[in-house]
Parts: sequence; structure tokens; C-alpha cells
Amino acid sequence: MLKKLLNSPIFLLGSVAIIALAAAHSPQTKSLVEAAADSTSPHAIALSENWEVVSVADGDTITVKRDGETKKIRFCGIDSPEVKHGKAPGQAFGNEAREKLRSLVATAKNQVIIIPVESDRYGRTVAEVMASGKGDVEVSFQEEMLKSGMAYYYSKYAAKCPNHEAFAKAEEIAKGSKAGVWSNPSLEKPWDYRKRYR
Repeated sequence: MLKKLLNSPIFLLGSVAIIALAAAHSPQTKSLVEAAADSTSPHAIALSENWEVVSVADGDTITVKRDGETKKIRFCGIDSPEVKHGKAPGQAFGNEAREKLRSLVATAKNQVIIIPVESDRYGRTVAEVMASGKGDVEVSFQEEMLKSGMAYYYSKYAAKCPNHEAFAKAEEIAKGSKAGVWSNPSLEKPWDYRKRYR
């Protein structure tokens, strides 16, 4: 009798109606349902699956692949010094930032967890990037880049990042120890640099 009830179309429709009702009254459930229904949503990327890093462009941009799909990822909430690009000469610590990120990727054996936030105007996925560390502790690449002074906290765009408060604290650690870019606080910020060269 129970099996017959569970397989009935009326039970199925009733279950869907209950889920829809819950979604209407819970903003978090509603956004998850909408993201699941919209395959173009950045939240459609499976959060629990690893992506393989195939290249590191600079201190805040990587390219990843999985199952024949390739994505360019821009790190949410941080901005690293620019490397030489075209006629632009590159900034102090630009190459060092890229090398720091390459070392984080190498330590993670090129396997990263992508937590998508949005897409930017260049079609890149803006995301938090993590890797599994020792004892299943997740390592935030953003926090590591900030603590080492190889990136700035990009407060203008950080609010959408789930861990933006931790990013701000990581930058304070770098400032306190005068690490990387904070060894010379008068250095031009990457966002100002780009205005001059783009």
C-alpha cells in the first residue's frame, strides 16, 4: 500500500508543491532552486568536485578544466599586482604574485575547488578558490595570497564573496608584517594601474 502511494502521480505532484512552497518562503532555498533550474548560473558548477588547473595567468586568474570543459577563473575579492602585458610594463610584485599562486597550485597538485560567485564582463567565472589541505582542512587561495602580501583586498567587489571578512583580516596580517606589497605602501594599486594602461 505504501509503495503504491509513493509511486502515485498525486503524491509526486504534492511533493513538488511542498518544495515550491518552501522555496517561496525561504530566500536561500529559492536561490538554490533557481540556480539548479538555470544551467547558465555560476552556481550550477558542482562545488564538491575538483577542477584541474591548467594555467596560471597572474596572481588572481587561473584556467581550469574538468570533463572536457575549460573555464577561466578570476579570484573573488582580491586584486594582485599586474604582470607585463602588451605595452604595459607590469607592476612591482606582479611576477612574484604569479609565482606564489603557482606554488599554491603545485602544492594542491593542480586540484582546486571552485565556489562560483558571478560572471564578469569578460566572461570569466568570479569565484573563491580552495584546495584540500592536511587533515581535510580547506586552504583558501585568496587568504594565502593576501597574507603573503601578493594581493590586495578588493573591497569594491568583495561583498559578494562568501568569505570576504576573512579576506579583510588576511590583508591586515600582511600589513602588520609588511609582507610583499606592504613593504612599500606607496605602490600603485592594480586597479589604478589598469586605468592608466587599458
